[in-house]
Amino acid sequence: MKRNFSLTLLAGAVLAGCATTSITPSDVTNGYNSIKADELAKHIKVLASDEFGGRAPSSPGEKLTLDYLTTQFKALGFEPGNGDSFLQEVPLVSLEADSNMVLSIGGKDYQYKKDMVMGSSRISEKEGIENSELVFVGYGVNAPEYNWNDYEGIDVKGKTVVMLVNDPGFATKDPALFTGDAMTYYGRWTYKYEEASRQGAAGAIIIHETAPASYPWSVVENSWSGEQFGFQKENNNMDRVAVEGWVTTDVAKELFSKAGLDFDTVKQNAAKGAYSVDMGDLTASVNVSNTIKTSVSYNFIATLPGSEMPDEHVIYSAHWDHLGTDTSRKGDQIYNGAHDNATGTAGLIEVAEAFTKLPKHPSRSMTFLAVTAEEQGLLGSKYYAANPVIAANKTVANINMDSLNLLGKVKDMSVVGIGKSQMDEFLANAAKDQGRTLSGDPKPSSGGYYRSDHFAFANMGIPAMYAGGGTQAADEETANYRKRMSLVLRGCYHQPCDRYRDEWDLSGAVQDLQLFYKVGFDISEQKQWPTWNTNSEFQRK
Repeated sequence: MKRNFSLTLLAGAVLAGCATTSITPSDVTNGYNSIKADELAKHIKVLASDEFGGRAPSSPGEKLTLDYLTTQFKALGFEPGNGDSFLQEVPLVSLEADSNMVLSIGGKDYQYKKDMVMGSSRISEKEGIENSELVFVGYGVNAPEYNWNDYEGIDVKGKTVVMLVNDPGFATKDPALFTGDAMTYYGRWTYKYEEASRQGAAGAIIIHETAPASYPWSVVENSWSGEQFGFQKENNNMDRVAVEGWVTTDVAKELFSKAGLDFDTVKQNAAKGAYSVDMGDLTASVNVSNTIKTSVSYNFIATLPGSEMPDEHVIYSAHWDHLGTDTSRKGDQIYNGAHDNATGTAGLIEVAEAFTKLPKHPSRSMTFLAVTAEEQGLLGSKYYAANPVIAANKTVANINMDSLNLLGKVKDMSVVGIGKSQMDEFLANAAKDQGRTLSGDPKPSSGGYYRSDHFAFANMGIPAMYAGGGTQAADEETANYRKRMSLVLRGCYHQPCDRYRDEWDLSGAVQDLQLFYKVGFDISEQKQWPTWNTNSEFQRK
């Protein structure tokens, strides 16, 4: 059913004043209704096809992906976003650890992938630790603003730290501790390795547990083995610990028992306050042999120049990459990455096309950024933030799309990081026309706001929105479908079975893309830029 959407302004200071425009509500509706499930499916099928090989950075699949995006955006009349180019170079180095390694602790050898995954971020052919003393450091967190320092009073230089995943708030569910069940950046594995490096440790090991990590061991096994990408740096990352990795919960329990410690008791102590304990006489040894390759990957950037304020940009983002192809696997070797994130990349094309249905360009420029190497630690967006094509003081807002809703229409819309900025008000206003309300992150313990590419924009001080899907099915038939399909999606996260399926219900994804289009348009037409809320950890620089 065709809907008519008003351009009702939001109340309050956010929308004080409006830029003049000759675009009518009917024009906006035309663009809105141009976003179609069949067109979205067509793009997803191409991007997630076996031909694209899982879209790993610096692979033949990257070239196919970038060529496809270039063709699509050129056909829509978009201009190159980086001078005369649609591409931004991202210099990368790949490190692939030889899988023929063992982690030796307490007289036992633990096996690669089965028991542990180890590697090194140092750009070095050989790194390792030899009889390195083990120290348990709780959650491995040094957070002055929370009056918490697991490293206080201990010297871990030259030692290997062992730590829990997530942060203390998850364990206690106490909203007064960190942010309760909602993970902070201190709970992210990237932070834990960074802090261990700052403390001078030789090695850093994270204990995997499915609930606090928000993913099973298979994700660690698949995502942090094989080629691992990082930036080319003058210091070759020699300021990082020599070895970093994960062990399973069963291995951790065995190690703590050997150290005369009870794993569950130690976990409880770690959640009560800053905590560390030596693990007896246990030492760790492992040798990592890296195959090193340098390469250049690319971010893709295209712009529809604004009609009134072309130097001010609303940026839509999504990551185009996935895990590529693993020739060592038996059976299906291609990680097609259909949901994660061919859907979001296809969504960029659909939203971009919607803006071309308007009789004139929006007042501000609409820029579409497809970034590389998200799966390798948000590298493409991090590089963009450090080398912005569009200055932060010319970037009005960011709307990020990662793994669109494939579970059908819903009555609400989940907002990851709800309450952080006035972007919520724009989204709530647009959602009313679909009869939807905003809800919070359905899984705050996963730390979603710190796990996708909008995080780089937030760190630049740019209000960034990451939303999509919801928990309240539109009807009973959709609710039954959601139960079936959610099990499939959950089991295929970072697995070869994340491929396009004809049974996907893309109507919910279309709903969300229509809202993203409407939010971007509304922001483009308002004189005042959206701001962070005062209680947010992010603010304009």
